[in-house]
Amino acid sequence: MKQFDRIFIIVITVIVIFFAGLNIILVNNNKDLYNGRPYRVEIKRAAAIIKEKGIGSVDLESCKYITNIEKYNKSSNFYNTSSDYYICSINGALYRFDYVPSINNGNNIIIVNIFLAIMIVITIFVFLRQKILLPFERLKDVPYELSRGNLIIPVHENKNRYFGKFLWGIDLLRENIEQQKQRELKLQKDKNTLLLSISHDIKTPLSAIKLYSKAFLTNLYPDREKQYEIIEKINNKADEIEGFVSQLAKASSEEYLSLDVNAGEFFLSDIINNISGYYNEKLRLVNTKFDIGKYSDCLVSGDIDRGTEVLQNIIENAIKYGDGYSISIDIQEEEDSILIAVKNSGCTLPETEYPHIFDSFWRGSNAGNNKGSGLGLYICRQLMYKMNGGIFAEIVNGFMIITVIFPKV
Repeated sequence: MKQFDRIFIIVITVIVIFFAGLNIILVNNNKDLYNGRPYRVEIKRAAAIIKEKGIGSVDLESCKYITNIEKYNKSSNFYNTSSDYYICSINGALYRFDYVPSINNGNNIIIVNIFLAIMIVITIFVFLRQKILLPFERLKDVPYELSRGNLIIPVHENKNRYFGKFLWGIDLLRENIEQQKQRELKLQKDKNTLLLSISHDIKTPLSAIKLYSKAFLTNLYPDREKQYEIIEKINNKADEIEGFVSQLAKASSEEYLSLDVNAGEFFLSDIINNISGYYNEKLRLVNTKFDIGKYSDCLVSGDIDRGTEVLQNIIENAIKYGDGYSISIDIQEEEDSILIAVKNSGCTLPETEYPHIFDSFWRGSNAGNNKGSGLGLYICRQLMYKMNGGIFAEIVNGFMIITVIFPKV
């Protein structure tokens, strides 16, 4: 946006200078014509023709300044004229030359300005249409199609310096949603297949247990030794069923989220600016005090997009579960790491519960009617571990403090 503002200011400045310069040139040209008295040259030329050939030889239609020539006559009102005039003696007679001092260029100036204004409007319209309106025109149907679940509609890349990255980001979002959808379908299919397979496998030992139980009920095995053998078989079949149940539990607890991390390096100020640029305005609107402590900029290791996501999740939780009075960010530098602590007032979570806040699908007793899945902080922990960092929480004097650790480069 800053680049667009700079270009817009430059274009407007050039237009104003061009307009002013051209108008000054036209006005000065008009003044030069007036100050140079070009009509005197034309009158002298006409006087020479009259002296040589007579008054009837002067063609007034070809004159730019002379409008009328009249010879002195006692019976006429020789000096009675509303026009500018010049009197000279030719061959012993007086002649009055009516003239206009200069050619009026005012109309030309107006016409030139109108023409330039039209050209500028057309130029700006073409610029706005090509660089701003058309890129959005290409996107008008994309949100609607995405809301319908149509994820195959492509968004073609564009080299537009203002919206090229935006279009690329929309297409990347569409692709990520499509990939996530495919992963979810595959995961659901695999889990259904596993469930059907284990359910089928459970039937065999379960049938054997039921058969042995019925044998006991009918006193089919009166021999004590045989009874112990059957009891051992029942126990073995129960162990088999327990193994199948363990497989189900393991499948349910396996990683079900795709949390890709692009390892890299970024400046601490970049991620802090990302957070402050968004939450300064948002928290000001809800009258929540928001402070970011002083820090020294340095290079840290990780994924800046994922790191921003982690801090956003933590701050959103602070907004949701705090009292709305204050949220602050403190940055501390250690020998090989940077600690970013998000602190919010009004924590009502019992201290006995806070060790579980990073568990998946866990929600504290202070959740109340706030909607949530219990995955936010779980995802934060997974992401920080994948970036070779860490995260921990503590409650101090009614303040919830969640600290994330980024390795220094």
